[in-house]
Amino acid sequence: MSSGTGGGYWADKALPSVLKHDLLKRYLPQFGGMTGTRAHDRRVVYLDGYAGEGRYANGESASGEIALQVAAGLKGNAGITLECFFSEAQRKSFDRLDEVVRQYRARGVRAHAHRGEVDGVLDQVVERAVKEPLFLFLDPCGLVLPQDRLVDVLAHRRLGAWPPTELLMNFSMMAVWRLGGHVRSPHGNEKSLQRFDDVCGGPWWREYFADAVASHDKDGAAEDAIEAVAAEYGRRLERRTGMLVQSVPVSHSPRKRAVYRLVFATRSPYGLWVFGDAVARARTTWWETLEEREEEDALFSLASVTRPDPKEIEAKAVPEIAANLERLLARTQSRVKLVDHTLEVFGSYYGQVTEPVVRQAVRLLHSQGKTPSTGARVKRTREIVLEPGTLLV
Repeated sequence: MSSGTGGGYWADKALPSVLKHDLLKRYLPQFGGMTGTRAHDRRVVYLDGYAGEGRYANGESASGEIALQVAAGLKGNAGITLECFFSEAQRKSFDRLDEVVRQYRARGVRAHAHRGEVDGVLDQVVERAVKEPLFLFLDPCGLVLPQDRLVDVLAHRRLGAWPPTELLMNFSMMAVWRLGGHVRSPHGNEKSLQRFDDVCGGPWWREYFADAVASHDKDGAAEDAIEAVAAEYGRRLERRTGMLVQSVPVSHSPRKRAVYRLVFATRSPYGLWVFGDAVARARTTWWETLEEREEEDALFSLASVTRPDPKEIEAKAVPEIAANLERLLARTQSRVKLVDHTLEVFGSYYGQVTEPVVRQAVRLLHSQGKTPSTGARVKRTREIVLEPGTLLV
């Protein structure tokens, strides 16, 4: 993340970046591991399109170094090459990024730093991954690439389940808020509006804010419009690419609206399952970091008051997920492999609870006599196959 960052951004990690980076740290090794073993010459290609400095001034790893650490781990532990490409437009940030990249290249990691906008290196990276899995991480501080450009890569040049392509992208809610103001103002900047038209793949998003102008509660309507635009962006990306798309809200505190959404796109049911589990674990890290920082800054911790009890959430999730499984069996009337029905299995708890909760739900369903399956001998929860029918008594 570089464009529009202030001088203090690279001092240390802000809370939104805690969730984002923990998610990347958890998911990228699994993407590399799941796809790299089947890949041509066991190589996976990764692009960080707005890489910034790669490391914070306090020595903490940013997205660039996190990917390099993952690459070193995959190479040493599994013999998989995660070839990393980094793009950064600002000279100062690029120089620092390049130094981090050089350190890991000296350790045998295959990595390249490019000074310039991501659009200038994207085609090269796609060509480099013709036979290999590709993971795109696009994390601008402002506006991301035009949707038509993304669709060209995801739906035309990288069409098909193999080699796999996945995307994790920052969709700025703050940018939507700011540009929505241009729609509502008679003095709005048309050039800025057209730039966001490109990001969204058309001017459709303006209608949401036009409706807000006529509302009696203009601020409330504008906030609703922001969420509606983000949701519709995801639906359009899903429809245009044929991929499975989910998004994660990211904020500074539990009482503040999201500053951006992390939009994830995959064609793999395994990717969808593992991403949801990684999101739930990253949320825990976010809450723990919030609590730690508030304890340092004040005697009274807001987080300790507002944080939902994880055990209570799991206790509520287990019967709901069990009910989801029961409905799934009733609908299919056949054997069900859990990973093939991720969103149906987790329901409203997708990205909220981890996969062991699903295993508890399977055991609950079994104890109720609604499936003979227990999952007891299956190592990975996602690989559990549920059998329809009741237990023989």
